[in-house]
Formats: sequence, structure tokens, C-alpha cells
Amino acid sequence: MAGSGASRYIVAMAIPSPSSGDPRRRRFRRIPVRTLAPNMVTLLAMCAGLTAIRMAFESRYVLALAAIVFAAILDGIDGRLARFLKGTSRFGAELDSLSDFVNFGVAPALVLYFWGLHELKSAGWIAAMVFAICGGLRLARFNVMAEEPDRPAWASNFFVGMPAPMGAITVLLPIYVTFLGVPRSSVLIWSTLFYTLIIALLMVSRLPVYSGKRVGTRIPPEMVGPVIVIVVLSIGLLIAYPWIVLTLGTLAYLASLPFGLLSRRRYQQRSREPVGEGMREGVRETMLAPPAVGGSVVRPNEQTDRPSPLH
Repeated sequence: MAGSGASRYIVAMAIPSPSSGDPRRRRFRRIPVRTLAPNMVTLLAMCAGLTAIRMAFESRYVLALAAIVFAAILDGIDGRLARFLKGTSRFGAELDSLSDFVNFGVAPALVLYFWGLHELKSAGWIAAMVFAICGGLRLARFNVMAEEPDRPAWASNFFVGMPAPMGAITVLLPIYVTFLGVPRSSVLIWSTLFYTLIIALLMVSRLPVYSGKRVGTRIPPEMVGPVIVIVVLSIGLLIAYPWIVLTLGTLAYLASLPFGLLSRRRYQQRSREPVGEGMREGVRETMLAPPAVGGSVVRPNEQTDRPSPLH
């Protein structure tokens, strides 16, 4: 009996029982499912981007383009899903950036290289590398600018430079037109090289591009039916006539880029004018208003409806 008690004591000393006060156990907390769902969508998008690279290596460009478009659709879903489920996290943001670099930086560059830029040898490879590098720089700048506390509230309506998903969809325009019947020639290949460099520069430029993040967040009840019909019609047209829809959509998007610059200028003028007028009106009302009870004075700088800075 004494020996068994001593052995149990020795085992208890060698293998300490977990206590609630152990900081190592408090570190491993259960993760809510709502934070895992957006990350799973992001990983699915990364799988689509990697599959696009494989399909391009096997010269199956239809499936490669379909995988990149599918990754772009998932990229627009995961962020909204995270905000809807209140499952945003720093880990998810970093994972999304890495996934975007693979899907919209590396994958389109390799697809273009295997499709036609390889015929230009080193020049084609340099163009593909420049596009991939610009995609990485674009995403790194986006992550840094998202943490700036002094940005005005209207700045969230615009991207600085072409966003990476649209850059990936746009840069593949030469492949779209070949599926529409445009003959593949050396002129088209050289045009693809310069076109790839132009799209890469647009991604790292300071051009304001309308983001559209606030579009569709609130839909009037009478517009629910038409919106559903438009979405279903768009998906049906994309499936039935993919190259026509992608070509027209890319051209329309490129034609809309100058309007972002004009819209930002209007926002800047609108944000400067009301500040000066509001200050003058506030001073005038303060001078004409009777003294407040209790000696409190209303100052023009104390504006309760001032928009908070974007974090």
C-alpha cells in the first residue's frame, strides 16, 4: 500500500495536472467557426489560382482563365462574408493578401507567359515578372494605407491604383480576343507585352479608382427583384458568352478609369468648401446667440456630426 501511494505521488509530480491558472493553457482558446469560414473561402480562391497555373502549363487556357475569374469572384465574397459574420481578424487579412498575390499577381503573369510571351524569350519573361512584382507592391501599399488614421471618410470610396483582381482580369484581354477569332500573330504578342507593362504600371500608380464598396450595402425593398434578375442574367451571360462578356467588361472598365479622377476631385472640393463656410457660420451663430445657462459656451469647433476618420 505504501509503495503504491509513493508511486502515485511520483507520477503526479512527473506529470503535473493542468490547472486553470496555467498561462500556457489560456493561450489555446477555442476559435469561433465564423472566423474560419472566410479563411476557408480565401484558401479555396488560392487553390483556384494555383490550378490556373497548372492549367496554363498544360496549355488548357480556357480552364486557366475560368479559374482566375472564379478566384476573383471568391475574393469579392470572403471580405463581405467576414464582415457579415463579424469574423474579421488580422490573420484573415494577411492570408487574403498572400492569396491575392498568388491569384492576381503570379497566376496571370504565368498564364500570359505560357500563352504567348514565351515566344519573346527574355523580354516576355521580364514583362511577366514586372506584372507579378507590381501586383505584390500594390497589395503591400494597400495594407499600409489601410492603417492610416488620418484619411478622410470619402477616401474609402477609391482605390489608389488599379486593384489586383481587376488588374488580373484586365491583363488577360489579349487571350480573350484570340478566343473571339482574332488571329494570333507576332504583332499581337508584342502588343501583349506592352499592354502587360501598362496594366502593371496602373496597379502601382496613384490613379484613384472607384471601389464601389458602398454600392449594394443597402437595397430598397422594391429593387430586390430587379437586382436578383440582373445578377442571374449576368451569371448566365458569363457562362454562355464568356469571351464576349469579359472583353466588353474589360474595355468598359478601362474606359471608366478617368472618371475616378474626376470624382475624387469633386470630393476634395466638397470637403474643403464646407469646412470654411461651417467655421464662419459657427462663429457668427456663437456671437449672435444669447449666453448659455450655467456659463457653458458653444464653440464652433465642437461639431458632433463631424465624420470620424477611417481606420
